[in-house]
Amino acid sequence: MFYKSGSLMFVSLMFMLGGKPSSLAVLGGSAPVTTILDPFVAPLNVDWCQTSKMLSAQADRVMALGEWEERWREDQTGWHRPHVNKMLESNIEKVLDGRKGVKFFFPLCGKALDMKWLADMGHSVVGVEIAEKAIKQFFEESNMTYSEETVSALPGAKVYKSSERNISLYQCDLYNFSSAIEGQFGGIWDRGSLVAINPRDRQKYAALITSLMDKDCRYLLDTLLYNPEVYKGPPFFVPDEQVQSLFEKSCDIELLQSLDALTDREKARGMDFFTEKVHLITLKTN
Repeated sequence: MFYKSGSLMFVSLMFMLGGKPSSLAVLGGSAPVTTILDPFVAPLNVDWCQTSKMLSAQADRVMALGEWEERWREDQTGWHRPHVNKMLESNIEKVLDGRKGVKFFFPLCGKALDMKWLADMGHSVVGVEIAEKAIKQFFEESNMTYSEETVSALPGAKVYKSSERNISLYQCDLYNFSSAIEGQFGGIWDRGSLVAINPRDRQKYAALITSLMDKDCRYLLDTLLYNPEVYKGPPFFVPDEQVQSLFEKSCDIELLQSLDALTDREKARGMDFFTEKVHLITLKTN
């Protein structure tokens, strides 16, 4: 929206950050904006028009649960890694903080090998995943036997439990899961979850995650920065300012690591930068 008064033009740039509109910029004449929302524009050095497009490019993007299940059925799972995640490995000591036998939550767990890695270290793992194929492949490819049970508190859901490790994976809609099912958690590893959910659901997602955090929980969140004008996602663009908006009211947030993750895969999608960041989120003590 534009409001012109004399030589000043006020530009209200509104976008979703936890359900709230954000920045107001004041421009004189046709001068380009170079300081609106520095965490967003710094990597791109673009004017306000380009920035507005970047922030709104994915706002209405929706992936139905059935589409995720279809991707698993068709083996279109380029996000899966056949090894333990390096960001988790390099930051695990900060997550554990000297604790043993931590109870970990994996939202949208897929068949991540990180789950077995943590279970082998003596921790317990609870995951949620919509695709049954992903859950069964996790156990089969990890050479683990498992049981399958219905979940009385979650109509239509199933839980798959390892016979050898303390791993329980729920096949259900993530938003139907709650602390009433498995209690709260001492650790959360979010790689490929916040960046995968529909952007319009981020506030609801953050509320769910914080409700699952025990008082000493250490939540490791992996986010991605790129130009969403050239790729519609998923995975989706989640800038630092949005992480702050979603969690800062109840949590402390620390950036642990940032690296250039651009590969030929991203370049083929038209990207010229692709940054991966890991944040450590803990509940405020007061």
